[in-house]
Amino acid sequence: MLSKLAHHALEQDGLGPIRDKVLARERLTDAEALRLFEAKDLAALGALANHVREERHGDLTFYNRNVHLNFTNVCVASCKFCSFARPDDRAASEGYTMSLDEAVNHVLSKRDLGITEVHIVNGLHPDLGWEFYLEVPRRIHAAWPELRIKGYTAVEIHFFAQKFGKSYEQVLRELQAAGVETLPGGGAEIFASRVRRKLCDDKATAEEWLEVHRVAHRLGMKTNATMLYGTIERLEERVDHMRRLRELQDETGGFQVFIPLAFHPEHNMIGKAFPKPTGFDGLRTYAVARLYLDNFDHLKAYWVMLGERLAQTALSFGVDDLDGTVIEERIYHMAGAKTPQALSEGQLHRLIRAAGRVPAERDSLYHVLRVHPAPVAA
Repeated sequence: MLSKLAHHALEQDGLGPIRDKVLARERLTDAEALRLFEAKDLAALGALANHVREERHGDLTFYNRNVHLNFTNVCVASCKFCSFARPDDRAASEGYTMSLDEAVNHVLSKRDLGITEVHIVNGLHPDLGWEFYLEVPRRIHAAWPELRIKGYTAVEIHFFAQKFGKSYEQVLRELQAAGVETLPGGGAEIFASRVRRKLCDDKATAEEWLEVHRVAHRLGMKTNATMLYGTIERLEERVDHMRRLRELQDETGGFQVFIPLAFHPEHNMIGKAFPKPTGFDGLRTYAVARLYLDNFDHLKAYWVMLGERLAQTALSFGVDDLDGTVIEERIYHMAGAKTPQALSEGQLHRLIRAAGRVPAERDSLYHVLRVHPAPVAA
């Protein structure tokens, strides 16, 4: 229920008609989404997004027990915002590539932690063979068949298709046969061609990223979607990015969750020109996303990137998912993230409960495994 105070604040800000459309469950236009980005009262905007969040999920906040596998950071692309990739694997350049055994054992060694998902993302290595990319999930799946494998971004899929002379469908079918079940949402950045020309012009285009996900959805694979914010993009380009995702979701229904990702300025080519986005910008981005992306079930605040406190606050701005335990994440920590390398399940529970929400453990497909109400006091 939207409070009278929020109703009044939105009315005073000229957002009454948008508020009424949201409450009537009507779709917002791009112009209305842009207007929401310009809202003066952040709390009222958050209250409207929270209304939608609670209509969908009540107080449940989802998480999973996952481990990240980044078996190489060697990459042929030169994205100016990236702090993870290195041009080669010489020690002096901080590049690395795990052996096949090292990559597989990195995951299998976590079996006793109750992990339910492995999240695989890497650089675009110029020399690794296609069989290596298949053998990593194949061996993990053979040794731990109940573990769900979320692996390889659309940018990686595009790279594999080009490098190994395959179609997107061939790449995805072979990965499915090796045990990969879902795709992460990385590499989307901002779809606007103006931005991509300046920041990441030597990897998959927006159209190619979307086509990989379209093909994956056609093959029955569920996928995630991201948006990098806080560099040179304009607010209308954020809306354009979300519009393209919403249109593909209308077409396929294959996206599970939208994940806005804040730019981290350390150890990359543009960090000195762009400070880290403010908490205000992050919260309004989550709120607008929840209101505009009416065909996405879930909105995730990636606590590794956002920080624990701001991620917790985002649970009142439309967010219903905090990702998971995220054991041994490298990409954001190489960009200067000061968050822990992992959170225990108990720490996630305390974080969620302190925000007045109820922890719900999920798997990669958002099947609820367990709900954890607060313990009853003796």
